[in-house]
Amino acid sequence: MGTLKEAVAVVTGASRGLGAAISEELAAGGAKVVVNYSRSKEPAEELVSKIEEAGGEAIAVQGDVSDPEQAQALIDKAIERFNRIDVLVNNAGINIDKTLKKLTVDDWDKVIQVDLNSAFYTVHAVLPHMTEAGGGKIINMSSFVGEAGNIGQANYSAAKGGLLGFTKTAALELARYGITVNAICPGFINTDMVAAIPEEAKEKLLKSVPLRRFGEPEEIARAVRYLVEDGDYITGQSLDINGGVYIRT
Repeated sequence: MGTLKEAVAVVTGASRGLGAAISEELAAGGAKVVVNYSRSKEPAEELVSKIEEAGGEAIAVQGDVSDPEQAQALIDKAIERFNRIDVLVNNAGINIDKTLKKLTVDDWDKVIQVDLNSAFYTVHAVLPHMTEAGGGKIINMSSFVGEAGNIGQANYSAAKGGLLGFTKTAALELARYGITVNAICPGFINTDMVAAIPEEAKEKLLKSVPLRRFGEPEEIARAVRYLVEDGDYITGQSLDINGGVYIRT
């Protein structure tokens, strides 16, 4: 693509945290952003206002992308408003952390549905539009936990690891249509999730990070923008942005 000017980007789970930072970064580059949210209407609308005040263009669209019909409706609304979709960022995610002894079937299903299945639903819905347009960029937000595993996160780890396999297969299948598919694997990032961790536990986590700090949402957002603007020859890859907490061999 080379530029975000006039591009249309759909970001799922975009009302706060990483999704909000990604939406702002893409809008700053000139993209028209579809800010998807499930329940956080007010933060999503505040984000849209912030983007507009900065001279960008955005709309907030409600939709629980863990439901295939709502995921389809999200894509349909984006097409109805902007007539195209150039970028899809699958960022929606939740975590329900428990050890396997305490993890329930419902705990497992909820996380898999939101963190993994939603990516298939949105990609399935956007595919006809990207193929017709002759290309597009799909970016799936995974996690270092999907690569390394983590105690108390069997469901989250399985979902994020599944996203990596999905990314590779989608990249192989969609390259012929000019569509690139990549994943980003963040480490511990300063979001609401990290802010909720007790200080003592947070200090222990920091000691596990070689760079001795948590990442910032803006650092992840800039990586998304890089893949969109400069990643034409990058597909099927996972980009680790984790401060060294997990280093692949």
